[in-house]
Amino acid sequence: MAKHLRDKIGMRYFCLICDYDGTIAHDGRCAPSTVEALKRVSASGRKLILATGRQLTELQEVFPEYAVFDRIVAENGAVLYRPDNRESKLLANPPPPEFVAELRRRGVQPLSVGQCIVATWHPFASTVLEVIRDMGLELQIILNKDAVMVLPSGVNKASGLQIALNELRFSPHNTVGVGDAENDDAFLAMCGCSVAVANALPALKERVDLVTAGSHGAGVEELVEKLLSEDLASFAPRLTRRRNLLV
Repeated sequence: MAKHLRDKIGMRYFCLICDYDGTIAHDGRCAPSTVEALKRVSASGRKLILATGRQLTELQEVFPEYAVFDRIVAENGAVLYRPDNRESKLLANPPPPEFVAELRRRGVQPLSVGQCIVATWHPFASTVLEVIRDMGLELQIILNKDAVMVLPSGVNKASGLQIALNELRFSPHNTVGVGDAENDDAFLAMCGCSVAVANALPALKERVDLVTAGSHGAGVEELVEKLLSEDLASFAPRLTRRRNLLV
């Protein structure tokens, strides 16, 4: 499908993949101008995928415009949501209830429990790891700045994104991804063009193709302008996984 569209309309990038917090959103909210930019991407015939560590219900509360996206990969890769028909699919087995109970017994708080993800904050990372080891569980810890997320081994934004792309019948090579934190690294690495917003962690900036001049949603809006005006053609010679400033 991607090759057919490329031959027909001359585009390389058919899908924009965005992180939520710290990327399209600032302090948990997405600016109206950023929402409008995303709508323009959709109007161009391209697809939109949101890849977030948030639980779906929480995302829908803070981001009522979520249906602008064609697919939502929530809980850091553990849940796939289709806004058009409101269908949700669990992509991994949740941890045993005993795991959550033991975290609470050891004083881990706050503790957020989704359909699959279990999350807390950085001061409790060592406690969470101890419980995983003590119980002999095949779980992994994924960091997101100060957040500590627990998921089954092998589950991350990249694994969830691949399922979403398979449904939409797109290759990762025809995607542009943008993020800001450690948990975005896996999915950005699989994109044809990887982008970090200006407020992203320094280590992530060093591993992506491009870095925006603006932070948060303003940076995403910059990226959208380049995507819609030229399909990122001027950056093609520089897409070598080295940091370049998007100007």
